[in-house]
Amino acid sequence: MLMIMQGAQLCLVILILVNLLEVLHANYITSSSSSMQLTNRNSTIDQKVYESSEDIQGPSPRVQLLYQDNYIVLDNGIIQVTVLNPEGSVIKIHYNGIANLLEQLNDESDRGYWDVVWKGEGVTRKKGNLDRLPCTDFKVIVETDEQVEVSFTRTWNSSFYGKLPPLNIDKRFVMLRGSSGFYAYAIYERPKDFPGFTLANTRLAFKLNKLWFNYMAMADDRQRQLPLPDDRSPERSEVLAYPEAVLLTNPIEPEFKGEVDDKYQYSGEAKDIQVHGWICSKPATGLWQIIPNNEFRSAGPTKQYLTSHVGPTSLSVLLSTHYSGEELMATFEDGEPWKKVLGPLFVYANSMTSEGDSRQLWEDAKEQLSVEAKRWPYSFAVSDDFPSSDQRGSVNGSLLVYDRYLKTNTSARKAYVGLAAPGEVGSWQRESKGYQFWTRTDDGGHFTIENIRPGNYNLYALIPGFIGDYRYNDTLNISAAGSSMDMGDLVYDHPRDGPILWEIGIPDRSAGEFFVPDPDPKLVNPLYLTRDKYRQYGLWERYTDLYPDEDLVYTVNVSDYQKDWFFAQVTRNVNNTYQGTTWQIKFQLDKLDPSGTYYLRIALASATSSELQVRINDRHEKPPLFTSGLIGYDNTIARHGIHGLYWLYNVSIPGDKFLLGNNTIFLTQAWGLSPWRGILYDYIRLEAPVDDVV
Repeated sequence: MLMIMQGAQLCLVILILVNLLEVLHANYITSSSSSMQLTNRNSTIDQKVYESSEDIQGPSPRVQLLYQDNYIVLDNGIIQVTVLNPEGSVIKIHYNGIANLLEQLNDESDRGYWDVVWKGEGVTRKKGNLDRLPCTDFKVIVETDEQVEVSFTRTWNSSFYGKLPPLNIDKRFVMLRGSSGFYAYAIYERPKDFPGFTLANTRLAFKLNKLWFNYMAMADDRQRQLPLPDDRSPERSEVLAYPEAVLLTNPIEPEFKGEVDDKYQYSGEAKDIQVHGWICSKPATGLWQIIPNNEFRSAGPTKQYLTSHVGPTSLSVLLSTHYSGEELMATFEDGEPWKKVLGPLFVYANSMTSEGDSRQLWEDAKEQLSVEAKRWPYSFAVSDDFPSSDQRGSVNGSLLVYDRYLKTNTSARKAYVGLAAPGEVGSWQRESKGYQFWTRTDDGGHFTIENIRPGNYNLYALIPGFIGDYRYNDTLNISAAGSSMDMGDLVYDHPRDGPILWEIGIPDRSAGEFFVPDPDPKLVNPLYLTRDKYRQYGLWERYTDLYPDEDLVYTVNVSDYQKDWFFAQVTRNVNNTYQGTTWQIKFQLDKLDPSGTYYLRIALASATSSELQVRINDRHEKPPLFTSGLIGYDNTIARHGIHGLYWLYNVSIPGDKFLLGNNTIFLTQAWGLSPWRGILYDYIRLEAPVDDVV
């Protein structure tokens, strides 16, 4: 029978046999070693940062640091983690009788690793060079019965110029007694004499064993079984418009036939993806990445990151240009010093000792996130660069929104208020280098931000229901350990100069309220048939299907933006050539002030290599009344997002541009050539002068 199998199937059978032998070996170890007889204690008690064995209900083996040839092993009797020495890559995670949760067919440097994508002298790859950060030195930081912390370092020197990013690297791993997992963090540093470069992306990645893990979970309503990586081979799939997206034509498991597989369909916002991972059903085992706090990420709570995809791969992305483009790259000039601690993150393993739905492991992982978040900042991290809670400060205050037309203040309910590194960017969403701290206001607009690292910060706010960003005028200095700064009442004078004549959409920095079409039935991900339809592949082509000859026309007080405003102003495919598009907003003015000034507020949720032009009652007006110029490179449309970087334009319109009666505003996205050039609108409104006349 094997003789007639296709090559991929034969490889799969061999893999199964190899892993069965591993399981037998692992079970032998379990039965013969008392240190491996413990199951996941988190099923009965909380995961805990233990200070002594007296804190544990029942016996718990001490933490051991073992040496094996070119490896070190962290072992606490619940989980064993093997790390390549001195490179610092995780090559094996032994847990719950499974010899290795990671994909051992991969190269040892391609299983569990930190990496960066960077640009600089000597880099020719357009997206930047990838560096897995192999280290050269190993050091034990702490070794006791209760805790082991180890460090892998690499020091940059001039011989690496143009070959490696000018960063000193320190990768740390921590294991605690009684813990069903381990902690990982990294310290990136560049002294003042280092050359300039650009840091585009950095992440912690784990590639799991595909024979064990096939079920991904990142939210209550975003979890599913995924196809095998073999299904993406040329014999089993068809590459679509870009390499990340394939149509599964002949998958090993027939249930996936006809589906689209694309890693961008599983991205999420920072505030929503603090825990995600994979589940193995037999034996019921989970491996999760838990981010207990977002202080070491960038661009605020709504920044989108990749999480999991076929591999099976689990990612904790901490700096990323996805859904933002080059504007969020961390660019360093020659001689610019910088240091940042990324993490600690918790790599959490859990299991079930009784039969049941293995998806309960997801519920346990969420509970573990709550436990870890309450313990932040961790007291066990030894590095002086990670301040403890008594070395940090806090900020509190209240946020109000002032309406300059109505001359009223209202409480900023459920606003995101945060601190980010000071700079001239002017937007929290575009800060990339430093630390960030954020919270949400209550119904009265009150907020408290705790556990802030000492340093200088800008204070920002994003307020649902209002356009624009709030930014506090002065820099905040958090200097005294344990200090609390009371900001009092902060007032956001949001842009408004007159009565609102009409509006389209909801000012929430997202295009989610607009019309999202059904996908091509031949290009479907079943996870998004009833929710988050914007995550389906190929929706940019559906615009041409719905508007084959003429572009969108929206009539105020007649059209419904939920049905009649396409979620993205994309290009139209005309004879396989992509052309820019012009949308029309038609409305009536029953009053007109020809000498007054009207204001058109246009908030964009995303832009990719686009130019927005505005014309009033003359589609061919040259020059246009307003142009944004070429903006954006966040690729949100191609990456199935509903928002990227936020843009706000306030267009002043002389009253004599309008007519008493019927009027038309023309919105042109002028650039073509690509299916993904386009704009996602957040919100549009037109304001009249205060004293408009008949």
